[in-house]
Order: sequence, then C-alpha cells, then structure tokens
Amino acid sequence: MEAVKSAVYLLCFAASLLCMLLLARSYLRSRSRLLLWSTLCFVALAINNLLLFVDVVVLPTQVDLLPLRQLSALAGVGVLLYGFIWDAG
Repeated sequence: MEAVKSAVYLLCFAASLLCMLLLARSYLRSRSRLLLWSTLCFVALAINNLLLFVDVVVLPTQVDLLPLRQLSALAGVGVLLYGFIWDAG
C-alpha cells in the first residue's frame, strides 16, 4: 500500500512538471503572458507536489513540511490570479 501512495505522489509531481514544461514551451513560441503566468503557477504546484512526496514518504515523522506546502500552493494560485487580473486590465 505504501508503494502505491509513493507512486501516486510521484505521478502527480511528474504530471505537474510535464504541464509546466509544455506551458513553458508554448510560452516561448507565442509569448502570450497568460501562458507565462500559467507556467509560473505550475512551477509552484510542482514544488508543492515534490514537498508532499518528501513530507509523506521520505520524512514522515521527522519534519512537518505542511507550512511550506501551503505556501507553495498559495504562491502558485496567487501568481495565476495576479496574471488573470493583470491581463484583464
């Protein structure tokens, strides 16, 4: 069961990393600012998923990384929200 949890956490990290790379590639081609904000959001979400894996699988009882995970998720959503407001104006 622990191996399944580890695999799911790593797959979530890989999916967010892949989304980040695809968005960055699209941004470099089109220079659309919305793609830039989305890329930065997925950078933070990939960090969040990596911290989740480290917190739950690698260091389950030694360190609590919940504040860092919440901060990275907030940063990702905040960057995307800022991008939406910036491009709407």
